[in-house]
Amino acid sequence: MVRLKDIAQIAGVSVMTVSKALRDEPDVSEVTRAKIKALALQMGYVPDSSAQGLRTKTTKLLGLVIPTATDPIYARIVLAIEEQAHQLGYDLLLAHTYNQAEREDDCLRRMLSRRVDGLFITPAYRLEAEARIYQEIAVRKTPTVLLGPPASFCKNFAGIEIEELVASYNLTRHLLGLGHKKIAYFTGPQAAPWAHERFEGYRRALREANLELDDKLVFQAGNTIEEGSQAALQMLKEGCHPTAIQAVSDLAAIGCAEALLHHGLKIPEDISVAGFGNILAAEFYRVPLTTIRQPKYRLGVAAMETMMHLIRHEPFHLKRLPAELEQRKSTAPPKKGAEAAKS
Repeated sequence: MVRLKDIAQIAGVSVMTVSKALRDEPDVSEVTRAKIKALALQMGYVPDSSAQGLRTKTTKLLGLVIPTATDPIYARIVLAIEEQAHQLGYDLLLAHTYNQAEREDDCLRRMLSRRVDGLFITPAYRLEAEARIYQEIAVRKTPTVLLGPPASFCKNFAGIEIEELVASYNLTRHLLGLGHKKIAYFTGPQAAPWAHERFEGYRRALREANLELDDKLVFQAGNTIEEGSQAALQMLKEGCHPTAIQAVSDLAAIGCAEALLHHGLKIPEDISVAGFGNILAAEFYRVPLTTIRQPKYRLGVAAMETMMHLIRHEPFHLKRLPAELEQRKSTAPPKKGAEAAKS
């Protein structure tokens, strides 16, 4: 292993000079700094991050805790955070919670034991008003940025989110504008604030259109393809015949669409289907999906910007980014004079 002492010996300078040159300290001449850096590169010198951490009381590590990297919503968010972190000299530690509170507790404690300089968390939402692990993070004063809206147990942390309610409202307005009056809604996880906001957007649009919310048109669909399919099958079994379905996510919408197509229904001729998120599969699904375009990369960039403000103890403003409607072939006006969505 190449040491500072080895570089100093070849360069003909002191170990302190080598150390200062590699840290870009101002009291080392440009010529000497360039010579030392060239030698370090040539000799394959790798800084001891542990020693640097002891000196600076930082680790240059950031923890990133998400439900799962297989969820396409997170692909570009993680990409943006990693790119920004790399440019700023930070490395990421990634952990998956699978939306399980106990696993999240374990993941976060492991991150804290590694003395990360900051945490990005998509919370494993729970119905309890308090969560001990978030209290521990607050006591440690670890800079923390939530990726999504806060719940009661994590409401005191900075968060980056989109305008969930407004976006869902606009999607329902799109369906109403096409002439749909019987719009089913496939809801998301009961404990997730973002799912509640999207449902509230749907309700608000119906109310403004002087349409009453029909509980028989609301189905629990979770946030996966399988759950969306099961919700659609339940809807068909109950003999519910909406002319359109608004799902809480693209995955739930795709699962719903698959079930409907399997039962001989045509999209959008017999029934319109809309999702939320604009994952890659939505655009290239066999019936391209009308959805809400979440600014996923911009969410990641905004999260990193907020993190740096926290680390530097700088003031900042919480950000709610707009999300836009992406109209594709899965939505169209309802059939005239005919009841749609028959099983």
